[in-house]
Amino acid sequence: MEHVSAAAIIDARGIVTGWSEDARRLTGHTAEEAVGRTARDLLAEDPSSGVLTALEGDVVLRHRDGSPIPLTLKACALLGEGGEPDGYVVTTELRGPEPALAGRAFDQASMPMSIFNTEQRCLRLNDAACRVIGLPEETLLGRFFPDTVEDAEHSGGFLDHLRLVAETGRPVHYESFTGAPTGNRAHAWSIEMWPVRDAGGEPTAVALAAFDSSDQYWARQRLALLNKAAAAIGTTLDVVRTAEEMVELLVPRYADFASVDLLDWVLGADEPPTALEGDIVLRRVAHGSAHEGTPEAAVRLGETDLYPSFSAPAKALRRGRAVLSQADEPDFRRWVAERNARAPEGSSYRKGVHSVLAVPLRARGTTLGVAVGVRIAQVDDYGADDAVLAEELASRAAVCIDNARRFARERTTALALQHSLLPRGLPGQAAVEVAHRYLPCGSIAGIGGDWFDVIPLSGSRVALVVGDVVGHGIPSSATMGRLCMAVRTLADVDLPPDELLTHLDDLVTHLAGHDGEEVAELGATCLYAVYDPVARRLALAAAGHPAPAVVLPDGTAQLVAMTPGPPLGVGGLPFEATEFELPEGAVVALYTDGLIEDRDRDVDLATAELCRSLTAPAESLDALCDTVLKAVLPDEPGDDVALLLARTRALGVDRVATWDVPPDPAQVAPARQAAIEQLTAWGLDETAFITELVVSELVTNAIRYGAPPIQLRLIRDRTLICEVSDGSSTSPHLRRAHAFDEGGRGLLLVAQLTQRWGSRPTGRGKTIWAEQALPPY
Repeated sequence: MEHVSAAAIIDARGIVTGWSEDARRLTGHTAEEAVGRTARDLLAEDPSSGVLTALEGDVVLRHRDGSPIPLTLKACALLGEGGEPDGYVVTTELRGPEPALAGRAFDQASMPMSIFNTEQRCLRLNDAACRVIGLPEETLLGRFFPDTVEDAEHSGGFLDHLRLVAETGRPVHYESFTGAPTGNRAHAWSIEMWPVRDAGGEPTAVALAAFDSSDQYWARQRLALLNKAAAAIGTTLDVVRTAEEMVELLVPRYADFASVDLLDWVLGADEPPTALEGDIVLRRVAHGSAHEGTPEAAVRLGETDLYPSFSAPAKALRRGRAVLSQADEPDFRRWVAERNARAPEGSSYRKGVHSVLAVPLRARGTTLGVAVGVRIAQVDDYGADDAVLAEELASRAAVCIDNARRFARERTTALALQHSLLPRGLPGQAAVEVAHRYLPCGSIAGIGGDWFDVIPLSGSRVALVVGDVVGHGIPSSATMGRLCMAVRTLADVDLPPDELLTHLDDLVTHLAGHDGEEVAELGATCLYAVYDPVARRLALAAAGHPAPAVVLPDGTAQLVAMTPGPPLGVGGLPFEATEFELPEGAVVALYTDGLIEDRDRDVDLATAELCRSLTAPAESLDALCDTVLKAVLPDEPGDDVALLLARTRALGVDRVATWDVPPDPAQVAPARQAAIEQLTAWGLDETAFITELVVSELVTNAIRYGAPPIQLRLIRDRTLICEVSDGSSTSPHLRRAHAFDEGGRGLLLVAQLTQRWGSRPTGRGKTIWAEQALPPY
């Protein structure tokens, strides 16, 4: 339109006789309503006398809805036959002059465009703006903007920006997210507002153009959701918690209801199935809803459910990609009907579910389960962009679930391995009463390499061992098993504690070099102690391990003063043994550093608390273990903990007999006779025959091949122990004598007649010993 004006014809009596279309659009009054009425009825207030005289000026019309419309009118007289005014043509410029091309561009623009006066009343709207608002232009023209929309929150912000442009004369750009009056879906708008100035440069109106940026907005929202998923999914190495985190991310922004179902093997130790065909059984591990109580759930948490082959989850598992299912599809209606048959009464499945998105959880080429999103209250169906987003989220979640599954399986394997290597039932022995505790680490680091052992030695002695391998997981448990077996093997040789740790250190160094690892990475700590109930002495040495605590019968407790050597595998420094006497009834506490060391704890304070807790009254040694752990252990220990308590016993003089034997072959018979008499005193005449042969052989060998001083000792414990010591360090070896050999059969005979025999080095030579079973009483 080159030039558009609103016009009315008024006769000499002031009656409206003509009414243009633009006048209707301006005032809301149709021609039928305006023609025949007086012009004064259409005014909101009487015009000034100057306006009537000059036939030009400002007046205020009344809109059909009652709102005022300030305008500038111009009147032109219509002359009759006598040259007198017969009526008037009254006009006002609504839009002003504009080029035809610019007008068509405004009307036909694909984006909403509109013009408001400085008082926020509509002056002009294009077709796109009318479609968004949902009202024709004639209804909107001249009206105050907030009166035309129902979204008060959106109109308030919009109105504020209109005022700002009118008052400051500066353009404004802002973005909003709101629902359009003509639809339920919210839209993102990028809005430009700028002032329209008159010839003098003063703002007379505000023009605006709105760009629907919903696609870009939702793309940013999807990217933000993916970024959030990177931080929110997989915060723990727990399969169920990881599934819950995915559901929490989807509901309510992305779905009204969401669930995660996993194949049973993921939660157990089975291998994945080779194929997924037909109906599929899944276990529900997590679900969530925008409604309290999750009324949409037809399956309870932890239960299994059979998904028919035509359902979206089963299809997604078979195809390996996201599956969209909408309300107009037969399979959708069939599946929803099947779910409704089992859903609780009042379930939201029965009230408007219209779109389902199922996406498989796949990681490292293996299918773990399926995630399902359901839309009920959200009006938009899932689309292709939603499927792409769901597959990306599912991919991240699946990797986290698989990591958690692998961690759980490795932890279970390491724990099973460690328990298989730790002593299940401590061997019977008379030297000490023992109680123990082992607590695996519950942190993400995994199971460590802590261990303990109680090893019976010759002469009624016992070895007490605790150790800790650096690191966590299966490698540490495997290394712990190697060291545990190595300690048992070396203990069988009856080496002193410092020498045993030296050999163990060489083994660790060899293992590190053989496995291609750094020695420090395969390091370990160990404490090895030997208690002799006959002499009531404790000898011990440590390789980088905390010193044990000792509680005396008088109730005092303290750490053993000792010099710990370097950790195993480091080398370069010797190990020093400490030896001292212990009264009967003393308690020795051996432990690993997980009991007292933590990044938030002071080791000295924790050690002091350990000593205090050891003196607490307890009904038994086993109960004392629980008391110590409760008092000393941190709330969330960051490492494995091993605790071994040993209460000492003593073998009295009535159970030990000792004789010094001169180095003369003639003394073999008196030694044998003395042993027989002692057995008679103990009431062990049944063992006399075998003991006589053992004493004769061992004393003879000591006199013939050993060196003085020679000593014979009998110990009555759970077995009868015969020991012969001499000053030579040369140990005898068992051999099979040939047919014509005159000797060489003595030790073979001893080995055949006794339970076990052996030799051990002493500070002055060696001791040959043999054990016999005692007759039952």
